[in-house]
Amino acid sequence: MGVKGKKSIVVLCGGDSPEREVSLRSGRGVYSALLERGWDVELLEIEGYDGLPKKLAPYHVVFDIIHGGPGEDGTLQLLLDLLGKPYVGSGPLASALAMDKYEAKRLFAAKGIPSPRCVLIEADRVSEALERALTDLDPPFVVKPRAQGSSVALHFAKDRDELAEAVGEVAAGYGDVLVEEFIPGRELTAGLLEDGKGPMVLPILELRPKGKERLFDWAAKYTPGECEFICPAKLSPSEREAVEEVAQRAFTALGCRDFARVDIRLSPEGVPYVLEVNTLPGMTEMSTFPRMAAAAGISYGELVDRLVRRALSRLPNSHRLG
Repeated sequence: MGVKGKKSIVVLCGGDSPEREVSLRSGRGVYSALLERGWDVELLEIEGYDGLPKKLAPYHVVFDIIHGGPGEDGTLQLLLDLLGKPYVGSGPLASALAMDKYEAKRLFAAKGIPSPRCVLIEADRVSEALERALTDLDPPFVVKPRAQGSSVALHFAKDRDELAEAVGEVAAGYGDVLVEEFIPGRELTAGLLEDGKGPMVLPILELRPKGKERLFDWAAKYTPGECEFICPAKLSPSEREAVEEVAQRAFTALGCRDFARVDIRLSPEGVPYVLEVNTLPGMTEMSTFPRMAAAAGISYGELVDRLVRRALSRLPNSHRLG
């Protein structure tokens, strides 16, 4: 499936964000699966982005699985577009919008997509914005960086003191902060995979982190035994329909491509609230997206194969591979 003298596909992982280790694990998994399926593929683990165009020059297609930072926020996607390199995943605008949780929420509001109410706290104006959050939102609160993924620095704050502490910590480490109202109910995630007819919603997965008020934070996500994964989630037909519809609407509103994961809170009243959209879902052995694909009868190898073929389909006809 290769071109003489060239490698067809490169799996790009690593980067310099707090999610670097997760990206490396995702990249190695994708690389191994593609290799097993006979693809002409190499693994490229990077620490930074200097000289990247030259490093990517030998390859036709890029499987970018860098989580967070320039690898996921539209920067790398724009570079790849400028280089004329087809790649797996969403384009620059959708990637940028999804990574900026505040801008994504503004778009959801404009499209009538339910999402928790929030207050943006700029890192250099914490005190006054903190008072606004306390005025506009009722406790408890969810605190997160404006532009990080993988539940990095996610906090649950029960009162004013905990909110102030969490906001200060997140602002010091990550810049602008998003404070959201907490939606009681169930934590769900919906995987969407394009199949030529539009985004297909995979079996919905419910997440049950240990602890009554525990969020699906970094520890719950990546520590074995810290979270129960139920797939498919036990939902009524009306609940399932509502979750699938809102997930598809969020995917379409942002302009996502190939695949994405939509994180949702389902309220006791049955209303699904979109928390965020991840345009490059994790592909580790513990990641939710491969679990949902498996529940749909799609193996890990078939999943990465499908994604690569979608990227290959964007090559000019004279350079098609496979």
